[in-house]
Amino acid sequence: MSRRTERLASMIRDEIAQMILRDLNDPRLTGLPSITRVKVSDDLSLADIFISVMGTPGQQSAALHALQHSAGMMRGRFAKMLSIRTVPRLKFHMDENLKKELAVLDLLRKVAAENEETDRRRTMSQQEPQL
Repeated sequence: MSRRTERLASMIRDEIAQMILRDLNDPRLTGLPSITRVKVSDDLSLADIFISVMGTPGQQSAALHALQHSAGMMRGRFAKMLSIRTVPRLKFHMDENLKKELAVLDLLRKVAAENEETDRRRTMSQQEPQL
């Protein structure tokens, strides 16, 4: 991403987070959705907004649908505050990378626990008297 798209992505992330907290009163927004990253296309026509929502899969999909439903309103507010010719279309996605990272961290914890158990068994077997 160029410096301009990075600045725009950062501005979009900050402003959408404020809009979610301040302006959206949708009952489907439970679990406080958080914006994990924003990717703006090179031609500035599209902004992919990745979110994560704490809660059940049903709550997550409901929050995603609520944000998709209010994307037009948010884009209109951006048009008033940004000084660019074309305001990017906002497209919301669930951030699956976060789930993958948590799964990898869980696997690493399990491997570490298994290694500790194996090391403990080795030291116990080495300390037993040899007959």
